[in-house]
Formats: sequence, C-alpha cells, structure tokens
Amino acid sequence: MKIAVTGCNGRVGRRVVLWALKGDHAVVGVDHILAEDTEFRDNPSFSFIKAELKDFDEALKAFEGCDAIIQLASVSHPVDYKTNTHNSNVVITWNVLRAAAELGIVRIAQASSVNVLRGVFSTEPRFEYFPIDENHPCLPDEPYGLSKLIAEMQAETIIRRYPSIRVASIRLHWSVPTRTRAYRQNMERARGDLWSYVQEDASADAFVRAVTTDMETWSGHEPFFIVAPQIAADQDWLELKEKYFQDVPVRPGWKEGGAKGFFDCTKAERLLGWVHRDYA
Repeated sequence: MKIAVTGCNGRVGRRVVLWALKGDHAVVGVDHILAEDTEFRDNPSFSFIKAELKDFDEALKAFEGCDAIIQLASVSHPVDYKTNTHNSNVVITWNVLRAAAELGIVRIAQASSVNVLRGVFSTEPRFEYFPIDENHPCLPDEPYGLSKLIAEMQAETIIRRYPSIRVASIRLHWSVPTRTRAYRQNMERARGDLWSYVQEDASADAFVRAVTTDMETWSGHEPFFIVAPQIAADQDWLELKEKYFQDVPVRPGWKEGGAKGFFDCTKAERLLGWVHRDYA
C-alpha cells in the first residue's frame, strides 16, 4: 500500500513513517519543511513532497497516486489561545479530507486528541465518568481541542457525501518514548491529562492499523481513544481519582476488573486490533 503521511517530520509523524515502512508499505512524506535528520530519508520506499496543506491545490497534488492518508499535520497545542491553532488546523484537515474525496482515496486516519474533552488545556478539567470511552461528551473550551472536534465533524460531513470513504479519528494522548518519560512533576496540573500517556510506537501502530485493516471490519467515521492502560504515576488510579475527582462516578465493573487507568480503549482493540504495548 502507498500511504501518505502528512506532518512526517513531526515527533509523531516520524514514528508513523517508520512503523509504516516496517510494515512494508511505500510512504510519501508530506510536510511544509524538509528535515535532514530523519532515519528514513534514504529508505528507497520513502519519498518526500514539500507542500503547504493550507493550500487545497497543493494538498490535491501531494496525494496523487496514494492509497491511504495518515493526517498528522497540525499545530499541536493552543499556542496563544487565539486564532492560529484553530484556523490552521481546521483548514488543513478539511483540505486533506476533501482532496482524498476528489482523488478517490477511501482510507484515512487523522490525528484527533484526548483534548476533545475538557482537559489539560482547559480552564478547569471536567469529566462525566470514568473510565472515559468514545461516548463521553466532548466539550472543549480552548482552540486546540475545538479544532480537533471540528476535524471529527468534518469527517462525519465528508462521509455523508462520499460514503465509500472510511475515516478514523485517533484521539491520541501524550505520545512519549517511555512511561518513565511521562511522569509529571506537577501532579495538580497533570490532573487535566489524567496522568496518562501513550508509548510513541504504540501510537504509530494505531495510525497504521487504522488505514490498513480490512474495509469490511468497520466503515464510516469512527473516533478511537489511544491511551496506555496504566497511568504514569506511582499512585493507584483510584487514589488519584478520590483525591482530585471525588464526585466523578466510576462505571459499573471497572473497579472490580482491576483496570489501571482512566480510559477505556476496548473499541480500538475490537475494531483495529490495537492493544497498547510499551515498546521501549
């Protein structure tokens, strides 16, 4: 399969490119900058296209001949909490989705975020229940989370008009090399992130699975939380819940099941065959 990976020079993008190459796929890296220090630059199965994806015509040209797109190009945090993050992300994701429709590309995975919830970038984190699954309300109060929620709405829109397209919105947590790297110094601030993370190769695995699983397995648009089951803290997750989120209910059976985190990723396991591993 020939897979376009946008934002290929970013921290997550590099891991996704390596994971796709490891799976014997051809990869077209698309980015607005050329990086000289990538591990895959000289791989014969990798090619690079410099493109500004806020320009629809450049996006259209970049994806010609591809079988799938993994969309990672974005501003990765709210920056000044004003306009740039929101406006850039919304335009890029729409251009990618619309270009795919124009070219007949039906396999798409796009980077969403756990911040479609009201989490670490918000004025105050707010959760309705634990563990969080894809049915949890999405109520961001900041531009980054809003841009990711709009991307998911864009996916819903595109498949209504082009029902053969399949889009996975990967609600990624903080992608880091090791669980140790994910440990927070400020436990109070980290409550917005629920002291969670995802190992970077496990996150890359999720993106590649999202575009390579059999088209008969699932269809339309599906969001997936991609989070490690174990938190990056020495405390038990229930101890942290009782300290910081005492009034948030726990879904029946979760305590008894011995689960170790605040997120339920069983949907990703069921539809993508994805199970988190700490590869490093």
